[in-house]
Amino acid sequence: MKNKKNVLVTLDKFIEESLYNKKHGYYMKKNPFGESGDFITAPNISILFSEMIAIWVISFWEKLNCPKQFNLIELGAGNGEMMKVLVRTFNKFPKFKNSCKINILEKSELLKQTQKANIKDTKIKWLNNLDELNNFPCIFVANEFFDSLPIKQFLKKEKKWYERHVKFVSNKKLEYLDIPFDMKKFEKKIKFKISFNQKFVEYSPLAAKYLKTIIKKIKLNNGGILIIDYAYLEKRMKNTLQAVSRHKYCNVLKGFRNSDITYNLSFSLINKIIKKSGPFSSLSTTQKNFLTKLGILDRAEILSKNMLFSEKADIYFRIKRLIDENQMGYLFKVMFITNHKNKFKLGF
Repeated sequence: MKNKKNVLVTLDKFIEESLYNKKHGYYMKKNPFGESGDFITAPNISILFSEMIAIWVISFWEKLNCPKQFNLIELGAGNGEMMKVLVRTFNKFPKFKNSCKINILEKSELLKQTQKANIKDTKIKWLNNLDELNNFPCIFVANEFFDSLPIKQFLKKEKKWYERHVKFVSNKKLEYLDIPFDMKKFEKKIKFKISFNQKFVEYSPLAAKYLKTIIKKIKLNNGGILIIDYAYLEKRMKNTLQAVSRHKYCNVLKGFRNSDITYNLSFSLINKIIKKSGPFSSLSTTQKNFLTKLGILDRAEILSKNMLFSEKADIYFRIKRLIDENQMGYLFKVMFITNHKNKFKLGF
């Protein structure tokens, strides 16, 4: 896309180009995480978030009968902050640590180098794709991974379906263009009726591909996936596309290559995708319920027992950001997918 004048692309291709162009893509040229970046994620708010994830992973491993070798895979590790805390926590559980083969799937070379410098664990393997995994049981953790994948949008106008495109009128002027779309042909291709009872559809082909690969790994080798993300539980899909720069929402088209483009996951749609792959069960809850049930407030109490008031206040201020209903507590949802025979329900 050197000369972008009069170029017309589907929305997912536009997002792919904006975020992941090898030279100019948003995630390929900068580290957007933290207070000095464009947005902040839960692991950067409080180490207690990552400690809760570590306890969940260890407990699930125990429920799987403590396999002597298994894969832990973090999908998109950001600046490596969560994995750094996971590794530190795992070191306190030698039997678990000796069984655990840690893997990180990361597309951005820049973020990969940031992760390596932050985590400082030579035993971690960075994957280019999930096919590199060996045939051990797999526990996948995806914190704000799926919302960073390109999506397609389809909308229904007067009983006809259209696909949203982006037109580069010039190098600086971009606009949306909705083009008639053969939904029946598309549904035949993806093998389920995504448009049933819908007027608007958001669908990520790449997310669906990842989910199918992950489900296949779980089916063959046992395990599960924990998804933590912007999400909603309603069956009716909606337009959730947004862009963020410097901790504020911005125009998706105007922020081309310079802002994070994201969307809210439809857990209902994810359920439809996984149920096409076999007998899998899924559990969903809010981030508030998940972290509270795992004991984040109890952990904060133990940690802050002998602290100064200001230090204690900081811990609880950070936890409030994670679990408050008006902050991340309800906006973020948690989903656990596993083989239907596994009855593990910690956090749900």
